[in-house]
Amino acid sequence: MTDRNDADERSADETPSIAPGALADRLRSDDSMTVLDVRDRDEFERWHLAGDGVEAVQIPHMKFVQAQATGDVTDLVSDLEEPILAVCGRGEASAHAVGLLRDAGIEARNLAGGMDAWADLYVARKLDVDAPATVVQYDRPSSGCLAYAIYSGGEAAVIDPLRAFADRYVAAADERDAEIRFAIDTHVHADHVSGVRTLAERTSAAAVVPVGATDRGLTFDAATLEDGDELHVGDATLTAMATPGHTTESISLRLEGGDFGILFTGDTLFLEGVGRPDLERGDAGAAAAARRLYESVRDRVLVQPNGTTIAPGHYSDAAEPRADGTYAIRLEALRDRLAPLSMDEDEFVTHTTNDLPTRPANHERIVAANLGLEDIDEETAFELELGPNNCAVAE
Repeated sequence: MTDRNDADERSADETPSIAPGALADRLRSDDSMTVLDVRDRDEFERWHLAGDGVEAVQIPHMKFVQAQATGDVTDLVSDLEEPILAVCGRGEASAHAVGLLRDAGIEARNLAGGMDAWADLYVARKLDVDAPATVVQYDRPSSGCLAYAIYSGGEAAVIDPLRAFADRYVAAADERDAEIRFAIDTHVHADHVSGVRTLAERTSAAAVVPVGATDRGLTFDAATLEDGDELHVGDATLTAMATPGHTTESISLRLEGGDFGILFTGDTLFLEGVGRPDLERGDAGAAAAARRLYESVRDRVLVQPNGTTIAPGHYSDAAEPRADGTYAIRLEALRDRLAPLSMDEDEFVTHTTNDLPTRPANHERIVAANLGLEDIDEETAFELELGPNNCAVAE
């Protein structure tokens, strides 16, 4: 089936559209928006645009093809608020729908490149912190995944890199005349394919994982970090801190220096919640994992100086970015506003094990890939990780 018939000669390039980067800004502003998704129902249910102020509606493209023949296009969207943003996989079927809507006098625009382009958007922002290094936060708005690059003295380390964007880290380091020394995972990720091995293959970087990853079946060569181990990046020092709970091997990384330092918490602590405890051992092991997470948060994270900047591994629609667009917060502010941080142990366990969201799509295959147990090509990897990360328990 074609994306449009011979009666409509518009191309996606000619259709009024919004670029993925502009969409990210719009979603962050919480402006109300009607999103018309013309993909099939199963694609929509698996993953679609969401956020505060977003009303997402699925109407398959075939109905627009039929309505074009009958002249009933306006009837399809009679209940939708304008303006309308139409989306599909690659921006072609939605461009056809937008053309029909605009011909009918309806204000509509197309998401340029579709959901594929949305998934491919990756934004780098400098983290405004007092530290003996330049810290860059990488943001994938389609999933809320965050990664970090630390630059100091001509050297660099990348924390929680995504395989899909390995070239971005390499190019950025080249622009800064920096050598990537370390590619580090804070845990075995379940929501995205890790870029640690890819960076090690393409650069002189050492692949670095928590020591506990070996107990989970790690099959590739990597340096391991134990609690208290240090990595030196130019004049900066990263110190590993064991913070199990989300997974048995989870670590956080503390960047020393400045007044208070930065704590990269991976999936242990977020701006809007804590890591879910059920991904590694399922429901049966969730309560025990939640108790370990409670101890990690109470005894390792909350004892850090109040001025410590918390830099998480993910964010959700509920997270509020800072004025500079980054997702980070001082510990004292997070302590005051995040309810789980003041719960007793039993309350915390109940909170983190009840009413959990759906597990990340394809999480078992992603974990296998990140341990080196399954080889997957880039296209498959990209498909496996589409959608929200769902690694957090929201407040």
